Amino acid sequence: MYAAERQQTILAAARSAGRVEVTALADQLNVTAETIRRDLTVLERRGLLKRMHGGAIPAEALSLEPALEERIGHRAAEKRRLALRALEEIPDGGSVLLDAGTSTLAIAQALPDELALTVVANSPMICAALAAKPGITLLQLGGRVRELTGAAVGRWTTEALSELTIDVGFIGTNGFDVDRGLTTPDESEAATKRAMVDACRSSILVADSSKAAQVHLHRFAGIDAVDLIITDTDLGDQSAEELRAAGPEVVTV
Repeated sequence: MYAAERQQTILAAARSAGRVEVTALADQLNVTAETIRRDLTVLERRGLLKRMHGGAIPAEALSLEPALEERIGHRAAEKRRLALRALEEIPDGGSVLLDAGTSTLAIAQALPDELALTVVANSPMICAALAAKPGITLLQLGGRVRELTGAAVGRWTTEALSELTIDVGFIGTNGFDVDRGLTTPDESEAATKRAMVDACRSSILVADSSKAAQVHLHRFAGIDAVDLIITDTDLGDQSAEELRAAGPEVVTV
């Protein structure tokens, strides 16, 4: 395979999966890791990929923030599995926080109707899913609701969170990376997510593997700020081990 063909294959794989890893590409294309690194450098110089630790992501992943309606239904089967695994972390009769997002929406939908639980949420869509469950005591966070994500953000939201101590928080993110931590494109979303992590005794990142190695403009927590990462089995073994070495437990389902 010529270098140009190999680079086109790498670019297509990155756009399809959301990321590529050096080791996996070297095995797949039967070349050395150093050859793959040179290919990634070429693609980065052309503005097509962004190099990350151990691999690369499509350049467009750094700037685009998909709307909520675009994300609903995307990787739905994986998010359902994440949600069912997340239920195992819910304390009996305790309190949980559900960040806005489609993975956390799946958790809300999976909660048993009669489960006795206090839930704090900043998403009107998640709150609507929980309102009909008789066992749930629902605390809806106020604030400015972003049209793009359906999340309540801003001073009203962060001040309310500062007065709470919640047992377990299920946090979403646009990207998670060993070096740069948890990131999101919007400053107000980042401030709200940071306040959520601070308000919870235990924080659990719930994110499908397409978010791995993605880095966005605003960092709201380090990888070591979360106790557990629940993601899907498409996360590479090398990436999972690097995340574990940074602090949190990592579970793939």
